[in-house]
Amino acid sequence: MMAHARTEAPHDNRNDWQNTRNLLPYLWEYRGRVLLALTALILAKTANVGLPLLLKAIVDTLDHPKSLAIALPVSLLLAYGALKLSAGLFNEMRDAIFAKVRYRAMRRLSNTVLTHLHALSLRFHLERKTGSISSDLHRGAQSVSSILNYMIFNVLPTAAEFLLIALILLSGYDIKFTFVTLITVGVYIWFTFSVTNWRMHHRYRMNALESEANNRAIESLINYETVKYFGNERFELERYDRTLNDWEDAAVQSQVSMSALNFGQGAIIAIGVTLIMVFATQGVLDGSMSLGDLVLVNAFLLQLFMPLGFLGVVYRAIKYALADMDLMFNLLNEQPEITDQAGASPLQVTEGNVAFQQVSFSYQKERPILHEVDFVIAAGQKVAVVGPSGAGKSTLARLLYRFYDVTGGSVRIDGQDLRSVTQDSLRAAIGIVPQDTVLFNDTLFYNIAYAKPGATRAEVEQAAQLADLHDFITSLPDGYETVVGERGLKLSGGEKQRVAIARAIFKEPKILIFDEATSSLDSKTEQNIQNSLQALAKNHSTLVIAHRLSTIVDADQILVMEQGKIVERGTHSQLLKAKGVYAHMWALQQEEKILQAIEADAAQRLQNLRDKMELTGNPIGT
Repeated sequence: MMAHARTEAPHDNRNDWQNTRNLLPYLWEYRGRVLLALTALILAKTANVGLPLLLKAIVDTLDHPKSLAIALPVSLLLAYGALKLSAGLFNEMRDAIFAKVRYRAMRRLSNTVLTHLHALSLRFHLERKTGSISSDLHRGAQSVSSILNYMIFNVLPTAAEFLLIALILLSGYDIKFTFVTLITVGVYIWFTFSVTNWRMHHRYRMNALESEANNRAIESLINYETVKYFGNERFELERYDRTLNDWEDAAVQSQVSMSALNFGQGAIIAIGVTLIMVFATQGVLDGSMSLGDLVLVNAFLLQLFMPLGFLGVVYRAIKYALADMDLMFNLLNEQPEITDQAGASPLQVTEGNVAFQQVSFSYQKERPILHEVDFVIAAGQKVAVVGPSGAGKSTLARLLYRFYDVTGGSVRIDGQDLRSVTQDSLRAAIGIVPQDTVLFNDTLFYNIAYAKPGATRAEVEQAAQLADLHDFITSLPDGYETVVGERGLKLSGGEKQRVAIARAIFKEPKILIFDEATSSLDSKTEQNIQNSLQALAKNHSTLVIAHRLSTIVDADQILVMEQGKIVERGTHSQLLKAKGVYAHMWALQQEEKILQAIEADAAQRLQNLRDKMELTGNPIGT
């Protein structure tokens, strides 16, 4: 798996202040801890600033050893050690106290975003790349930690230390020391931000090219057989190397610009420290300052510039984190297309009558899908829908689940408009066996029991037996604990569909939808499962979307759709007598079935002949 690399510049069209304010509710829960952490921060910085003051006293004492008792330098040294220890202690206390705040904020925000994503409508998830959402969610949660980390552990401590040092210099020394310190820090920050912004495009380009090179390498390995088929190893290597050549240039430029940044920062610090030392030395020479004062101001500046040395890294990281956080809050700003009406009541299913009343629908206004579709599935009835691809058959299932709202007419269950009931209660009343079954990368037991989390082993096995799946599962080495792989890729299409059927059986819904439920099954398994489906559909209102007409001959009503309209309706026998679209489709499928039977019979005869010739010692072809 290729590591994720940022390939784009953080966009500037965002509201960083608003996003930062959005974090406050997540911090408010542990406001007491935040206050304690800030207190520990102030104490740690006070101890840090006290160290140069004690160092000054020690130097001044040692500079006049005859005037003081021996015990005084020893006590100062012990105090120095105690301050050093307390600075470390308060820093660790700050980290430990704030950890709960930081990680709880990440947890709550992650839960909030995932809850919101589940509330968004199907259209959003169909139009959005899942990998992009996953990346936004992960990086957004990490950005919260990063911003809190840098603000609490880098920016605020440095600012607090700067203010304390400025106050000490301003109150105890000539104003020129404070002035030089302010100017040096100001120039340092300006230079760091300016050069960092200037050099970031080299880094963006470097990351983009690194990502492209890795993508080309992995793609060529994934398509190993195709590369070998056409003998294009050299072609792939040349493409890879061209990208790496551009990456090399960008990487060199990035490193050179980093060296320029580091040298500039060092030069500014050197000039500032030199000026301070010149003023301090002059003060020592003219008697206005002691040797300890010289050590003090020098220690203050070095202590102040040490955290500033990471300013470029912190600034860049905060910009990245703000951009990532903006992407996450943009997800939260997405509004669900389908929402429960104010005062929506739970769906009350008494008989299970389903009615599509003059339903029109379009995914886009310029491309209508359904045109005044009107039919009823009476309680306990089985209604089948057939027709060519694109006729709007699967759209009926999506409207019944209310993944979309109709643009005209209404869909009702026992007289209740789906728009007036809660979505949770609606979907709890419907079970579906989809054409494309997607499973969780977990065990077979987990995937079947997903219909009723917390189900017993016996209940799951009973559902598997009804879906003609139990014998297959028990034949596997790990049985029900067999992991099915990503999206169920370790199972065949027919095996996945049987898991979907088992789940639908297990849910025990009032209304059933079979969307090409047996399209991936062989004839024998299909016949076995048809019996299970018939038993499952008994006393249920059932909508069957079918391609194989042989699976719906027992339907109470068959609807034939073309271009979003119902062009024929009736039972199987009625539609055959009408000799219309359905009768034509039936004839074509019967011809196809006969041809397949002839081909299978011919293949079997050929195999029997080969076996006979081999037994007599005269294999075919001699």
